[in-house]
Amino acid sequence: MIEDISLRVTPKTAATVSLLKKELAMAKGVTEKDINDLRIVRRSIDARQKMVKVNITVRVATGDDSVVTPLLNPVRYERVAADAQSIIIVGAGPTGLFAALKAIELGMRPIVVERGHDVDTRRVELAKISKDGKVDPESNYCFGEGGAGAYSDGKLFTRSKKRGNVSEILQILHQHGASADILIDAHPHIGSDKLPGIIKNIRSTIEKCGGEVRFGTKMTDIILTGDKATGIILENGEKLCGPVVLATGHSARDVYRLLNERNIKIEAKGLAMGVRLEHPQHLIDCLQYHSNEGRGKYLPAAEYNFVTQINGRGVYSFCMCPGGVVVPAMSGPSQSVVNGMSASARASQWSNSGMVVELHPGDIPGFEEHGQLEMLALQESLEDEFFKASGNSINAPAQRMTDFITGKLSDTLPRSSYPAGTHSARLDKLLPPEIAERLKEGFKAFNRRCKGFLSKEALMVGLESRTSSPVRIPRDNESLSHVTIENLYPAGEGAGYAGGIVSAAIDGQRCVEAYHNKQKLKTNG
Repeated sequence: MIEDISLRVTPKTAATVSLLKKELAMAKGVTEKDINDLRIVRRSIDARQKMVKVNITVRVATGDDSVVTPLLNPVRYERVAADAQSIIIVGAGPTGLFAALKAIELGMRPIVVERGHDVDTRRVELAKISKDGKVDPESNYCFGEGGAGAYSDGKLFTRSKKRGNVSEILQILHQHGASADILIDAHPHIGSDKLPGIIKNIRSTIEKCGGEVRFGTKMTDIILTGDKATGIILENGEKLCGPVVLATGHSARDVYRLLNERNIKIEAKGLAMGVRLEHPQHLIDCLQYHSNEGRGKYLPAAEYNFVTQINGRGVYSFCMCPGGVVVPAMSGPSQSVVNGMSASARASQWSNSGMVVELHPGDIPGFEEHGQLEMLALQESLEDEFFKASGNSINAPAQRMTDFITGKLSDTLPRSSYPAGTHSARLDKLLPPEIAERLKEGFKAFNRRCKGFLSKEALMVGLESRTSSPVRIPRDNESLSHVTIENLYPAGEGAGYAGGIVSAAIDGQRCVEAYHNKQKLKTNG
């Protein structure tokens, strides 16, 4: 007999097979010998009470059933026909890669063009950013194989269940090398050390099945035939013909400017900006697990998720990286931008999270003249101000959290994971008051919920500005094609329709499916 049993157990029991088997035997009213096999299929940590518990669902085999079936249910990818319909995918982040996989699944030939380099070359380039302070505007933390998500925490938690099959995305990642843990954890993650290998495996699948992935290949224009996209033009003058999935990510500012110049409709979109907030991980463990000893042997590095409303705008934590590091995330010169990432083990001595304020067009005056590029202009202006405050370097402005609240320059700064170094600065003055004042009140609110969070040992590092796209590229709700340009499919974070690896992957799939379904209707009609 195969049966799923839900239990609420201690972290030690959840991590120890012999103890777990004992609990299962008691729950079923059988002996431990009667349990032939078991597999955890769902797992989450409940730290709401002083005594931390783990909620698990275990699939158990008893009686005539000797084993529990594996969780892996792989998607089969066959080589596409030589004369298959080509589809052009601009960008090799999660949106573009999963769009390509879906195209193969549906019998189309994807041609993926990526302005940046492959993940292995990117690794070397990213190290140079921290060491030399030089940024390749075409290949950096934002551009290149895997996109901005390749060197991140690799969080796979999303609320996009209504828009696509989350489990399918996780299965595909698992069959390309991700741990089976992502199939069972409530808040799954992969880690910056594991993601590059998985991304390479996905590329291999695309290429083995007849698709194409080109690196160092930049789109400079979209070919329009009337109100229909019929291909793209590359920087070297080459033309690629076919429908176009625009999966360029939230930092491809030249693409937004191109669309604006070509009178292809775009819209200014709200986004959030603020800082990276870094704590000692041990402190967060103590606070979240209600223990002066921290997380102990059986619990992972603790996370947090805070949100409040201050003066009509959301203030919240974003992309929290337990056991992680703060990294330079600029995509060009004269920019000071930071982000966070963590390896699979989440073993660093620091935790970090974006702490950001929701902004709408018009919230910060002085940028309205930029029209649909208003929020992009705001991003660029603040990134430039922070860069100037750093002496035109990537050494990041920083301030103790407590000094930010009281409005004073930090005499000293705690050690930071940020590899390019930090220097003391008045972040409360560098940030516009619309952001700074809301952050101050937000921090006070978070400290009331979690006493000790507002800490002298917490360091604010700026600027966190790449939380999402500053532009939305509007599309039809049904066809998913651009509202005025047929066969142009704005997709993922860069188009304003996703916010993370899983939601971006789902959106890439949906756009390819939409084009395929349209072609089927034409054929059948």
